[in-house]
Amino acid sequence: MEKTTVTLQDIQEAAERISPYIHRTPLLRGKNMDEVLGCQIYLKPEMLQVTGAFKLRGALSKILSLTPDERKKGIITSSSGNHAQACAYAGKMLGIHTTVVIPEDAPAIKIENAKAMGAHVIVWDRKYVERWKKVREEVAEHGYVIVHPYEDYTVMAGQGTIALEMMEDLPDVETVLVPIGGGGLISGISTALKELKPNVRVVGVQAAASCAYYVSRQNGYPSAAPCLPTVADGLSCRYPGENPFPIIEKYVDDIVIVEEEDIKEAVRLVAHDAKLVAEPSACAGIAALLSGRVKTRPDEKVCTVLTSGNWDIDMIGKILKEEHIEGVL
Repeated sequence: MEKTTVTLQDIQEAAERISPYIHRTPLLRGKNMDEVLGCQIYLKPEMLQVTGAFKLRGALSKILSLTPDERKKGIITSSSGNHAQACAYAGKMLGIHTTVVIPEDAPAIKIENAKAMGAHVIVWDRKYVERWKKVREEVAEHGYVIVHPYEDYTVMAGQGTIALEMMEDLPDVETVLVPIGGGGLISGISTALKELKPNVRVVGVQAAASCAYYVSRQNGYPSAAPCLPTVADGLSCRYPGENPFPIIEKYVDDIVIVEEEDIKEAVRLVAHDAKLVAEPSACAGIAALLSGRVKTRPDEKVCTVLTSGNWDIDMIGKILKEEHIEGVL
């Protein structure tokens, strides 16, 4: 029977499936950041994951669940880069032919990493509709199996394993901040958190430049939002995902937006105080605290997911030196 949502059991099963292949990332206490952020902050550093981002969890959850016949067909996906790298890594490890369609203006490191992992990389238009049109054309020609970065419930289940680890390490966590792009990460995490501990506060954070989930929450129904250039390229979202949207509406308590300067300041704070190199998309939760978009008590235990660290290092260097940097559309 076809799945219609993601469940706690799905997430627990995904954890068993992927555990031999991923890093169980630590939960780091960022005590020297407490005063500026206004809470007791904990960091879940997914840039320490095997491929430098949380996306490996979801990609492996899906790919390991494929039948032998499906694996023989090969897999295909499109993403701004981190999910593409995850699929490339999983495909190489499992001996599955992998094709990825990546935006032409994605950070070079994401494109080169996918190639280095053996994937057939198709560099294509930044626009979501055009990239997925290309994916469908490739599927029609070659019969590949699609591994969607956020519409697939089995992928969501893999992302939700972050919450299981978080709850094991900090069972009395009070607030969890999760960046939102397509919505698969927060769908998995919020499902696990709310099923295990209903009173935990789950807050989604989007870049103000591209914030369809925020606009949809304000309107009360799925709504399009303009996509402006942003340094948080992994969070670009013109329209809510069909499958993540109802899950987010059910489990996520609040959705906030952060501005470009807040995101860049968060990158600097994470590098300076946590000694971690995080890409801008990963720092949305920290930006929400810095900007006061999320209110907390000084004694409140707050965890944020630092989703990834795959960004051109010279561009991160410009942010750290407070030099001008353009976002991507």
